[in-house]
Amino acid sequence: MILGKPKVAIEADEQALPLYRTVEDGSGEATTLNNLGLVHHSIGQPQRAIAYYEQALSLHRAVEDRGGEAVTLTNLGTVYYSIGEVQEAIK
Repeated sequence: MILGKPKVAIEADEQALPLYRTVEDGSGEATTLNNLGLVHHSIGQPQRAIAYYEQALSLHRAVEDRGGEAVTLTNLGTVYYSIGEVQEAIK
């Protein structure tokens, strides 16, 4: 998050997404989606975070970025755990 300003962080990431898509940088796009998930989780929007994480996960898998996939899976587990969905977190 940019200096504790979630709105600014979200705006910056939303501006970056189409740029990554234009240059067909799936890894950068996935990382940005993951960052959006982090910010939304931090501001109490777990369902939006999950949606971003799921998009990021698909892209990390598509570009075979195992490190990014692992980070996103960890983040998904954390958000599911935080909302009491322990079985989803374990998966």
